[in-house]
Amino acid sequence: MAPKILLFLTPLLLCYAAFITSAAEGEGLREAEALLEWKANLDNQSQSFLSSWAGDSPCNWFGISCDKSGSVTNLSLPGSSLSGTIHNLRFSSFPNLIKLDLSKNSLYGTIPSHISNLSKLTILDLSYNKITGSIPSEISSLKSLTKFSLLSNSMDGPIPASIGNLSNLEYIYFDRNRFSGPIPAEVGNLRSLIHLMLPNNSLSGIIPASIGNMSNLQYIFLYNNELSGSIPSEVGNLRSLFDINLHGNHLTGTIPASMGNLTSSFIATNLGSNYLTGRIPPSLGNLRSLSKLHLQDNNFFGSIPPELNNLTHLSSLQIYSNRFSGHLPQDVCLGGLLQNFSAADNYFTGAIPKTLKNCSSLIRLFLYNNQLRENISEAFGIYPHLNYIDLSDNELYGELSWKWQQFRSLTNLIISGNRISGEIPVELGKTTHLQALHLSSNQIVGRIPKELGKLKLIELTLNDNQLSGDIPFDVTALSSLQTLGLAANNFSATILKQLGKCSELIFLNVSKNRFTGSIPSEMGLLKSLQSLDLSWNSLTGGIAPELGQLLMLEVLNLSHNMLSGFIPTSFIRLQGLTDVDVSYNKLEGPLPDIKAFREASFEAIRNNTNLCGNATGLEACDVLIKNKTVHKKGNKVVLLIVLPLLGCLLVLIGCFFIVCQGTKRKRLHEAQSKDVFAKWSPEWELKYENIIEATEGFNSKHCIGEGGYGVVYKAVLPTEQVLAVKKFHQTPDVEKTSLRAFRSEIDVLMGIRHRNIVKLYGFCSHAKHSFLVYEFVERGSLRNVLKNEEQAEEMDWVKRLNLVKGVASALSYMHHECSPPIIHRDVSSNNVLLDSEYEAHVSDFGSARLLMPDSTNWTSFAGTYGYTAPGAVNSFKTRDDQSLLQSWPTQ
Repeated sequence: MAPKILLFLTPLLLCYAAFITSAAEGEGLREAEALLEWKANLDNQSQSFLSSWAGDSPCNWFGISCDKSGSVTNLSLPGSSLSGTIHNLRFSSFPNLIKLDLSKNSLYGTIPSHISNLSKLTILDLSYNKITGSIPSEISSLKSLTKFSLLSNSMDGPIPASIGNLSNLEYIYFDRNRFSGPIPAEVGNLRSLIHLMLPNNSLSGIIPASIGNMSNLQYIFLYNNELSGSIPSEVGNLRSLFDINLHGNHLTGTIPASMGNLTSSFIATNLGSNYLTGRIPPSLGNLRSLSKLHLQDNNFFGSIPPELNNLTHLSSLQIYSNRFSGHLPQDVCLGGLLQNFSAADNYFTGAIPKTLKNCSSLIRLFLYNNQLRENISEAFGIYPHLNYIDLSDNELYGELSWKWQQFRSLTNLIISGNRISGEIPVELGKTTHLQALHLSSNQIVGRIPKELGKLKLIELTLNDNQLSGDIPFDVTALSSLQTLGLAANNFSATILKQLGKCSELIFLNVSKNRFTGSIPSEMGLLKSLQSLDLSWNSLTGGIAPELGQLLMLEVLNLSHNMLSGFIPTSFIRLQGLTDVDVSYNKLEGPLPDIKAFREASFEAIRNNTNLCGNATGLEACDVLIKNKTVHKKGNKVVLLIVLPLLGCLLVLIGCFFIVCQGTKRKRLHEAQSKDVFAKWSPEWELKYENIIEATEGFNSKHCIGEGGYGVVYKAVLPTEQVLAVKKFHQTPDVEKTSLRAFRSEIDVLMGIRHRNIVKLYGFCSHAKHSFLVYEFVERGSLRNVLKNEEQAEEMDWVKRLNLVKGVASALSYMHHECSPPIIHRDVSSNNVLLDSEYEAHVSDFGSARLLMPDSTNWTSFAGTYGYTAPGAVNSFKTRDDQSLLQSWPTQ
């Protein structure tokens, strides 16, 4: 019986096998046709890279893999120089495709919705292309997907909520696109997700609390977006988390204490550059495995909790640009692994921690702009790996130790703005890798050691000390030097001709010294020079014509010398010059016909012998020549009259000369004692020259407003970043004894981080003018918006209510969250600025003062009548409720 059954089934089995084979062959043929069709629609050059794609059997083609039945399972062509779209790829022809990898090509266009036909797809990688458009909602049909990468494209639009249906998804890489809108709460459904990478987009809204449901999550990267709100406490549920990076958003509130629950494998967190406030929760001390803790550029305050000393695995601790106070963490390097430590721009006091002195693992150390006080020769140990240290603007004292020669890896040594005394140790010449040495604004004496000439320095600034002697020849042999600052010292003799050998110099400042003689012609060899300041010396003779060869020169200051003769005609070549000052010399003749001189203020050319030209306060040159001709005819008569009186005049001239010399010395002394300083936010790499260039020397065409304290200019930097610059009507008279207090006020204002307060990015006080640099707010003042009928109509009641809330929030922040509190005193419609979304930003702290314990009164009224609290108008005393009262007109 069995043989008969077998005989009966054999034909059926053969037919079935033939059918299966025929179906597989038909399927393979459809896949081959679809691939060849896509190839034909790619750019011509791309087709040459797919030369193996021919015939009807795709399994042997480049980048193609098949299963045993001959059906395509993998289409993998990363970095294959393909150019074209994927719209012509018939995804429905690939029912068994598991992997689609077209990364690192030049594909463009959008992701077609019919990609949803790839029902078995597990890996979709389109990263590093030029794909645009949004993610199609149909992507939710790819139920088997485990990896989804769109990294580094130009896609935009929201992340679809339907992505929450991809329950098998483990890896999301959407970095470096233009995605906007909120992170959908549905991502909390992705319980298998391990990597959530959404940085460098324009995502807004809050971080959804549902993120706490993703129990397998190891990495959350949301940095450089526009996320707001607080960090959800549910983050503490992510017990598998290794690293969370929320840097560069608009997050507010405090660090949730629940983050201390991430104890098992948590190794890194970056919450920097947000608007977070409050104190560091002690629970962070539970994170014993933490190696990186970055909290920089926020509004944290208070002391560092001692529990942080438990973090013995720390390799990087960044807490700069906050409002921390008290002592530095005492056991910050207890584990001996710390490599990068920055506590700059805070209010730390006291000594350097002992564990830091013995922290031989250190590579970079930033403690600048605090109030640390200790003998510098005892505060630091030997750091064999240290390459960058910045201790500027503290209260360190003592002398520099010879031990610095043992810092063999050191490239940057910055200790400006302290109380360092003694001489520069000759042993610094043995720090062979040193590139930048900044010792300005100390009390250093003696000469510059010639041993520094052995180094390959790029920056050397020794301004505002008590150095004397001449510039040693070895320093001029620094062929790589780009910045040389020797201003406000006691250097004498002549300016060495050998300075011309520093061919890479960009900034040269030897002002406020005692240099004599003429300007050496070798200065013309400094072809890269952009800023030259020789002011406040005793230079004589004519201006070297060779200076006209400095075609890169932007800033030139020769004022307060005894230079004579004509300004060289070669200056006509200095078309890039934007800021010039030749005042207080003995110059004569016409000004060069270039922009810098045509637009120079009278202060920049005053007190010379006989300058003429098309500039404010000068006679035209043709009038001056005519007057000279008339005077020449009477010279003989004048000479006969003058000769008998010559003896008497000589006596008078002698007396006059003595008086003039005394006056000049007094003026020089006053200028040297004047404390000029600049302070910039760490997030902006600004210089005085950047602002001058962007405003074209405060040209009126850049003016956007004027107030009681100064004129506001719009400054567009070369990076296309826009700033508002407020130039004071008069330079603030800040004496040395009050400079530190004034600087502390500036530091506090720069530390303000609130979405409804205009950010202060920096302050600069210069001999010619002083100014503040602010965030630029697009629509300008509320007063101007209300005066404009079209804009006023757009401000409906919802916008106006939000405006009032924003101002109230800003005032509450200044009164209750700033330490010390800040009282504005002039919250008028002129000082409330509106951005493109009509959101309020309180501005102009020109009338504000910090409420320090010893500074509660003013002797004069500052504010806007009608907006200022009556109590402040009548008594000149300020309370923290008066700014709130000022929000409403009083008359």
